[in-house]
Amino acid sequence: MVKTRAEVRKEFAKKGWSISGWAKSNGYSPNMAIAILADNDVNPRLKCLRGDSHNIAVQLGLKEGEISRTVGVRQLAAA
Repeated sequence: MVKTRAEVRKEFAKKGWSISGWAKSNGYSPNMAIAILADNDVNPRLKCLRGDSHNIAVQLGLKEGEISRTVGVRQLAAA
């Protein structure tokens, strides 16, 4: 089931999660995750078609698809 951005934000609030904390723990840019969740559901500025934006949207349940990421560049640099 695909969720709306408002549903995801409500779920985060219910669980006491921060968007930044979720993004960091999943290896994503907090700024990108915040921008995606702050975007408009009807006419989004960020289309989330590829890369991390796609992966974030899929992992949050905003769209259907597969997470196409193996090991990110930032994770390789930190290792």
